[in-house]
Amino acid sequence: MSRPQPVLEAAGVRKSYGIGTETETEILHGIDLVLGDSEIVALTGPSGAGKSTFLNVMGLLEQPTSGSIRINGEEAANLDEAGLTRLRGRSIGFIFQFHHLMPAFTALENVMMPLLVDRGRPDDEMRVRAADLLGKVGLGAFLGRRPAKLSGGQQQRVAVARALAMRPPLVLADEPTGNLDTSSADEVFALLRTFNRDFGVTFLVVTHDPRLARRCDRVLELVDGRLVGEQKGGDLSSAC
Repeated sequence: MSRPQPVLEAAGVRKSYGIGTETETEILHGIDLVLGDSEIVALTGPSGAGKSTFLNVMGLLEQPTSGSIRINGEEAANLDEAGLTRLRGRSIGFIFQFHHLMPAFTALENVMMPLLVDRGRPDDEMRVRAADLLGKVGLGAFLGRRPAKLSGGQQQRVAVARALAMRPPLVLADEPTGNLDTSSADEVFALLRTFNRDFGVTFLVVTHDPRLARRCDRVLELVDGRLVGEQKGGDLSSAC
């Protein structure tokens, strides 16, 4: 029986800024990473380690200087800008510490936004899918509320639902609970685990929270732009 295709494969990924100038700086130094189907993986490391750059490059928001990135077996380097946009929009969801909801739109409309960008016009199927996702994150009664009328935890739940609107196999989360109190953070992480378990979504979660990291399947450590260690989530006993 063949193993499922990795959701993300990175080989020898490097990222530099200021190339060809006196200030040229390499931030990522030969990253190798494989994320399998239905994993939750934590990425930890000190401030300045390159975690944001790492996430941007793996999420195809920035191109690597060299190396290979495959999403669901598709090599990103083979794609033009339109192809990259299409692959990113359909295969990768994003959750940020600050939810970045659009204040003029309702919760339902915010969740519909990735679908609208992909298809160009709203339709009933989009509305049904967005409403279903909001129901799954416990906000079925708040479809018509704008972000200002929602608590911080509720806004982050909307952001989780939005990240899953395109049913991507991979979601990248940058400190998704960093702006929440402990109770709200636990609720948001429980949602990630539910979608991971029930729908097979793979999550890569950047976090400074050792409690959250321990609940992931694997914990990776990034130091000075290099992956220097990996532990099973349940084995992590020290702060990240």
